[in-house]
Amino acid sequence: LPGHLGGSVGKNLSRIQVAESSLLPRETPNHLSTMGNWVVNHWFSVLFLATWLGLNVFLFVHAFLSYEKADKYYYTREILGSALAWARASARCLNFNSMLILLPVCRNLLSFLRGTCSFCRRTLRKQLDHNLTFHKLVAYMISIHIIAHLFNFEHYSKSRQATDGSLASVLSILSHQEKGEESWLNPISSPNMTVEYVTFTSIAGLTGVIITIALVLMVTSAVEFIRRSYFEVFWYTHHVFIIYFIGLGIHGIGGIVRGQTEESLNASHPHRCAESFKQWDVHDSHCKHPQFEGLPAESWKWILAPVVLYIFERILRFYRSQQKVVITKVVMHPSKVLELQMNKRGFSMEVGQYIFVNCPSISYLEWHPFTLTSAPEEDFFSIHIRAAGDWTENLIRAFEQQQSPIPRIEVDGPFGTVSEDVFQYEVAVLVGAGIGVTPFASVLKSIWYKFRHADHNLKTQTIYFYWICRETGAFAWFNDLLASLEREMEELGKVDFLNYRLFLTGWDSNIAGHATLNFDKATDILTGLKQKTSFGRPMWDNEFSTIANAHPRSVVGVFLCGPQALAKSLSKRCHQYSSLDPRKVQFYFNKENF
Repeated sequence: LPGHLGGSVGKNLSRIQVAESSLLPRETPNHLSTMGNWVVNHWFSVLFLATWLGLNVFLFVHAFLSYEKADKYYYTREILGSALAWARASARCLNFNSMLILLPVCRNLLSFLRGTCSFCRRTLRKQLDHNLTFHKLVAYMISIHIIAHLFNFEHYSKSRQATDGSLASVLSILSHQEKGEESWLNPISSPNMTVEYVTFTSIAGLTGVIITIALVLMVTSAVEFIRRSYFEVFWYTHHVFIIYFIGLGIHGIGGIVRGQTEESLNASHPHRCAESFKQWDVHDSHCKHPQFEGLPAESWKWILAPVVLYIFERILRFYRSQQKVVITKVVMHPSKVLELQMNKRGFSMEVGQYIFVNCPSISYLEWHPFTLTSAPEEDFFSIHIRAAGDWTENLIRAFEQQQSPIPRIEVDGPFGTVSEDVFQYEVAVLVGAGIGVTPFASVLKSIWYKFRHADHNLKTQTIYFYWICRETGAFAWFNDLLASLEREMEELGKVDFLNYRLFLTGWDSNIAGHATLNFDKATDILTGLKQKTSFGRPMWDNEFSTIANAHPRSVVGVFLCGPQALAKSLSKRCHQYSSLDPRKVQFYFNKENF
């Protein structure tokens, strides 16, 4: 601290609440308890993941053995070898995962399931909160399987150029017409025809290239850095999924992978005729040239139902987005945060839900998710928008300029999130980082209304609220709300119901000195609240230990809206501080995902 502050700073320095970012060694539950709790709390997630992986393995093995052993593909294997089975087995898994990949992003479907599962066990409902994680896993699985398709044309080319008189070379030159049917097996009809030519002139080759490029663009643009820093790039690039599904649907129409016809199998079975391929069609030979047919397209059968479901989802969202939104109030908060209060006919929400917002004057196509900060009991719904990119900065600038008329806003939603389950826990721990406080503003407002109306159905007995900000101005966003809650709890004698802590991470010696000099005041010098601001980050081991001791037999729901690093830290401590005995304290971690 600056020396000119004098001795009063030194006296009060030991009294100021200072948090630390480093974690000191603590006495934590043993490893067995931690692992046991993990199994108890996450067995359904593990079972779901194991089922999905098991189905992939089953489909892969079943298809692999079918193409590796079936007599129908005996001659095809002569040209392609094991690459046939690897490619077709991968195609089966690719179709299966392409069928699944749209389901986790059908947000209306998830909201419906969340509502219908309100009576389900907590472990079952929590699986809906991992929708985006599952969406990413399925995308990675598709990427892995699509690689296996890149080698077949090379095998076709080598067999067509071979002049050694082998069975593969003989099969590759079969290209004549017989009885009106094409009997070719190798799509490369001439030794001079290059792999590149076949790739870009055949339906299978061209669509294969297109869906591969589309998949690469989607996966690379969805990485955390690009999605957070360049959301517009992610948003536009991710919509090439339409091209991906169109290409996948028509990919198999060309029938480039072929097998022997049933009639030809009965007349000239490969086990009997393959070794005598040089005598095919000789006058006294019983073996004729084999006839081949292309495999029917099957990808469209896998993806038809989910694509129709997704189209219905988009139609519903488009219809709702076209309903008129009336902006009733605009508030500019410190740290470039815009609050919009709105009305919309038929709009109904629950705590912690979110909406998608579009501003046509900025972009007709871009829709951005924002958590609702209003309570269901209020006659309006509101969002807080922080400047975090081109779109949000342009939106805030448009409202700052007080244009007349004000920019038109379109709203789609609301959609359910994990925060809806806050009131299902006896004890709730809410952790918001910066603007991540928004879902908990909705929760805290709803609590205020429930206490005012003496709601006896409220299951929650205690709430611990942690708000971590980099700058002091951010606390002004919901200062009035926290002050109202403080007064309400005091009047109702429920002081212990809400325990909140504010943490300032972007502080310097001047701020700390100013706070120390005014520590004896009844209210905090930075926020005006009775709860004094802490400097630094929470020591989570201390916090979890305190909560576990205060509620030894409670089910504690830990909710986070913040960065992934903090999520890992809180998830780890939920495992550590949960008792192996299910009758004692249990921590359940929940994270907001958009």
